[in-house]
Order: sequence, then C-alpha cells, then structure tokens
Amino acid sequence: MLKPLGLKDKKVLVPRGVGQAKSFSQLVEKYGGISIEIPLIAFRPIQLTEQLKRVLAEINTYDWIVFTSNVTVETFFSFYQKKDHSSFPRIAVIGKKTEEVLQEKGFKAEFVPSAYVTEVFTDEFLPIVPSGSKVLIPKGNLAREYISTTLSNHGVLVNEIVIYETYMPEESTEKLAQMLFDNELDILMFTSPSTVDHFMSVVKAYKLENHIKRCVTSCIGPVTEKRLRAYGLPVHVSPEEYTVKEMIKSTIQFLEK
Repeated sequence: MLKPLGLKDKKVLVPRGVGQAKSFSQLVEKYGGISIEIPLIAFRPIQLTEQLKRVLAEINTYDWIVFTSNVTVETFFSFYQKKDHSSFPRIAVIGKKTEEVLQEKGFKAEFVPSAYVTEVFTDEFLPIVPSGSKVLIPKGNLAREYISTTLSNHGVLVNEIVIYETYMPEESTEKLAQMLFDNELDILMFTSPSTVDHFMSVVKAYKLENHIKRCVTSCIGPVTEKRLRAYGLPVHVSPEEYTVKEMIKSTIQFLEK
C-alpha cells in the first residue's frame, strides 16, 4: 500500500509539453509532489510533401499501418481526414495511450503487443504478418528503425515515412538550467531517449553535472534506461510496466525504502 503523500514536497520534473503534461502532473500532485513542468520534447508536423500525399492517396494498398505513439496517431490523422474507413489498413499499435487516442479517432487496433516495447512488438507481430505483406510506419524524425529493419529482414514490404519532427523547446533550456543550478529538482523523470538527450544537452552546456547527483532518476522502458546509463547516470527506478503511473508508484516505493 502506497503512502497517500509518498512524494510529499518533492519537486518532480515533468518533461512533457503543454497538452500532454496534465495527467502526468495530476498524478505527481495526487501523491503530494510538486510538479515542475519543463517540456524536454516537442513535436511539429512536417510540411505536406509529395511523398506523403502519395502515401495518403494509396492507403488502401497497405495491409497494415503501425502506430508507435499517440503523437504519431494525432499527427497522421491531422493529414488523413477521409470519413470512409472501409479502405483503411489493419492497425497495430504500441502503448495504452496510443490505443486510447486511436479509439478517439474512431479506429480500432487489431494488434496490441503484450508489453509496450519495440522488441516485444516485433516478436509478437511477425507471426501474423506473412512475407510479402505491405506495412506502413509513420514516424518522427528521431525514431528508431528497429521495427522496419526486423520486418524487412523477414520479407515484409515496409514503407517508413517521417510525419513529424522532434525538438527541444527553446524556452525550456533556460528554465531547466536555472532550476538545476538552484537545486530545485528532487526527482527527474524521463519518458523517452529523446528527453534524456535534450536534458543532458542542457546539463553539459551549463556544466551542471554536479547538480544532478543529488536527484532520484526514474524512467520508462529499457531503451530510455540504456540511454541514461550511456551518459553515466544512475537509474534508481525503471518499472516493469512502461507507464507514467507505474513509474510514479515505483518511485514512491523507492523513496519509502
């Protein structure tokens, strides 16, 4: 049983942007923590290219479309706005939030892996995608190519298309640097390798390495954990279930010890 105020007075870095941070911050505050919203990652759709127009026009030629994040779903459907869903491919998703956002758009995922991690997705997805199947993967400019490479190696015809860019918001840099310098953050929470990269770019630019040693570091997923360790950072919390809720619960359990 978690203490109701397991994060009491702890200042917690919430690395998400406006519109995405609310539920994260509410969970932090539910357990008595003070949420410090500093977006370490933001997204912007690419310009509508001829390639993307062609993909949208030929959507009925694909057997599957794979959505790896809720941002991918939101961005894709900002471009694709046809009311008739009959010619749309079967849909595979990674992540609970991705599935929820997809449902809000009026679509249903036909494949969801047992764990929300890329390697598990490919292991479980491959048996239901015969060689010669045509798969579309919309993605961000910094996304890994693990899924497309693995599927292609098994004879699947994969088309990856970048539909959004990932970047560090300028206004976050100074705010993060100042809060770290003043030792105003107690718990650092990371939700993706990109949030780690952007965080560490600020730490290195402002020479704040000594200021983060006192912080508890939590993350979601093995790829994010690996990125933190690559920078030489300790990982105090990395839950088996890759959700913000479990990360917060696991952090409280760590603090209670």
